[in-house]
Amino acid sequence: MTDTRTITDRIVESGVIAVVRGVDEEQVVPVSRALYEAGVEALEITADGTRAAEMIAAVDRELADTDAIIGAGTVLDAATAQSVIDAGATFVVSPSTSPEVVRTCNRHGVLAAPGVMTPTEAVTAMEAGADVLKMFPASTVGPGHISALSGPLGDVDIIPTGGVSADNVDAFFDAGAVAVGAGGAILDKEAIDRGDMDGVRATAESFVAAVEDARDN
Repeated sequence: MTDTRTITDRIVESGVIAVVRGVDEEQVVPVSRALYEAGVEALEITADGTRAAEMIAAVDRELADTDAIIGAGTVLDAATAQSVIDAGATFVVSPSTSPEVVRTCNRHGVLAAPGVMTPTEAVTAMEAGADVLKMFPASTVGPGHISALSGPLGDVDIIPTGGVSADNVDAFFDAGAVAVGAGGAILDKEAIDRGDMDGVRATAESFVAAVEDARDN
C-alpha cells in the first residue's frame, strides 16, 4: 500500500486534482481516462451519488496499469469514508472538517484532506491527523486567505478548491497553494454530454498547461 506522504508528494508534484462531479456512471470511466491522458494524475470521484463506490472501483480498475491516483470527494461521514476506501480510494476529500472521517482515513493509511475555512477548523483538522487541508470554497475568500492561514499555522499544505480557474490559478500558487482542485474549469460538461472525449481531453490539457505556467513563474 502506498503511504500518505507519497500520495501527498505526488499530488503536489502534479499540481492539480480533477474533481469529477455530476458525471453519469457510464461516462465516468472514459472521462477519467481522458483526464489522465491530458496530464491529470489525481482524480477525485465525488461521493455525492448513489453508486460512488462502484464508480471509484471502476475507475481504479481502468487506470490500474497507470500512475493515476484515484480518490473520493464530498465525503461527509465515516461510513462513506470506509465505503470509498474499500472501493480503492487512496485519498479522501471533504468539504468540511470531520475528525471521524480523518481518523477513518488514518486507520487505513489513506490521505485525508478535510475542508477548512477558518483557523479553528484548520487546527481541528490538523489535530485529528489531516495530511493536507482543502480550502473550500476558495472563491469566497480568494488567494490571500492561504497566506492568512499559513501565517499563524506555519508550514501546512493547503489545496484551494471551488472557483479555481485558468485565469486565477497563478494567484493561488503565488499565495502558497501546494496544488489546486478544479471541477468546472477542468471538466468540459458540454463535451461530456456530446460524448466527445477529445474535447474533454483538450479542455483538461489547457488547464494543466495553466497550472504548469503558474508554477514556472
